[in-house]
Formats: sequence, C-alpha cells, structure tokens
Amino acid sequence: MPKKSNPAGSAAGPSQRQLRVGEMLRHALAELLTRREIHDDVLTNSVITVAEVRMSPDLKLATAYVMPLGGGDVAQVIAALDRNKRYIRTSIAKAVKLKYAADLRFRADERFDEALHIDSLLNSPEVRRDIDGG
Repeated sequence: MPKKSNPAGSAAGPSQRQLRVGEMLRHALAELLTRREIHDDVLTNSVITVAEVRMSPDLKLATAYVMPLGGGDVAQVIAALDRNKRYIRTSIAKAVKLKYAADLRFRADERFDEALHIDSLLNSPEVRRDIDGG
C-alpha cells in the first residue's frame, strides 16, 4: 500500500525533512546575523535571536521567527530584515546547499510574550487561592 502524503495543514505536523531543512536554515541565518555581514544599522546594533524557521511542505518558503534580545523594537528589526531579504537569501543559499533557495519571511517570535502571560496568570491571586486549596 503506498504511503499517503502529508497535506499542508494536516494534524500530523511537519515532516522530518521540513524540520531538518528549517533547522539548517535557522543555523545559517543565526550565523549570518552573528557575523554582522549585513550592512544595516538596525541589524548591526541589535542582537537577534532566531527561535525557529518553519518550512512549507515544498521547501520553497521559509518563515523565520525572530526576536531582538531584550525585546527591542521588533517592528524595526523585521523591517530591516525584509529590506535585506535578497542578500540574506543569497548568503543562506550559499551556506546551505539545496535544490532551491527558499523565499524568506520574517515574523516576530511571540512565544516569550505567551510564556510571560501564562506565568502571570498562574501567579494571579485567584489561581494561587485555588492551588493552595483555599
């Protein structure tokens, strides 16, 4: 019986290949930003964390989730990354040998905000009262 393909948006999640390629691109992007090869004042003056790179099923689109250290101006950093997308794509394509150079999208990594929100909910007086049994 032939294997069923993993359609986009299925509950099964990304394939091993998507995860592996995403991780390779994440490392290449992080290294590029660390070396400060991009001549943009916003990117040069920011320390940027690349939390994750998610790949489309056909590996032609990569969405990078980034956050400046200390939560600086995320909008400025994403705008600077978008301005330099062509150079970044070319540099990453040279570092990671793939059949196609993936088109890049940059998004703010909101996991830190979500974690802070959950932490504040757990420490709220109402929840503390319920946890402590009172």
